[in-house]
Amino acid sequence: MTSTGTVLITGPTRGLGRAATLAMADRPDGERPDLLLVGRAGEALTGVADEARARGAVVHEIGCDLSRLADVRTAAAAVRDLLDAGAVRPLRALVANAGAMSSDTRVASADGYELTFAVNYLAHAQLIGDLLGSFTEPARVVLLGSNTYSANFWRRLLHVPAARWRDPVDIARPGTGAQNPGVTASGVAYSDAKLAILYYAHELQRHTGAGIAVIVFEPGWMPGTALSRGAPPALQALGRGLARIPGVATPQRSGPALASVALDDRWADLRDGAFVVIDEVTEVRPVARDRDRERRLWAATAELLAGAGARG
Repeated sequence: MTSTGTVLITGPTRGLGRAATLAMADRPDGERPDLLLVGRAGEALTGVADEARARGAVVHEIGCDLSRLADVRTAAAAVRDLLDAGAVRPLRALVANAGAMSSDTRVASADGYELTFAVNYLAHAQLIGDLLGSFTEPARVVLLGSNTYSANFWRRLLHVPAARWRDPVDIARPGTGAQNPGVTASGVAYSDAKLAILYYAHELQRHTGAGIAVIVFEPGWMPGTALSRGAPPALQALGRGLARIPGVATPQRSGPALASVALDDRWADLRDGAFVVIDEVTEVRPVARDRDRERRLWAATAELLAGAGARG
């Protein structure tokens, strides 16, 4: 980017987020951004922050439980304080990397929303909305997407369900996921959250203007990562085995690619929720572009976040 500035990344402690964080910290002087690491406070967050500092980066840890929207609002306020105090350079990129896949759609977040939707989508919508006025342009918002929003031969073979879109308020309600034979409710909830991210990216660009580029990054299929930690042990073991197959994506490959999308001039012309699969811009399927759904999601998101604020 023209001026490196500061990058905020959520979920920097494991897998893809950790690899992307350290790839940014590994950049040479003059190309290395300051880093704001937003994740659960504790040894893992401190550990990756210390590793990044050892590589020469200016790093600030911001403890935040993304399943609690009050925590997200507090984290955004902490970011604004750091920027106002000049503790870091201007905010040039936000990487909404953190994700979760709840094994039970009846589990609710602290705000009463289905947990997968709350962490993957609502938390980042809150964070981005709270920080839109804090970016220095040109800037980028990079959202983590997934091809699971749409079924294909291989996903059907592996019983990976596609999204089953409905009104976002219903998607956010615990215990409403699909229960069809052979299709897990948790998988549908995850795919719904990822389709929501695509819709949100398109609508967000309409609200930000060209100075803040909105991009969606798909890291490739990475079985066995921390995302599956809520799955049954047998499925976690299967994922670890599949991760050893040649050609399957890994954090070591996709992490630096994510860092590149956040920082490099190669991607400077991307806008409008452009979908980057590791290192290639790819056209999304028609279901991922729907102006009516995008408008409704934007309005429903405001309702859901306001409702959480009233309870918090």
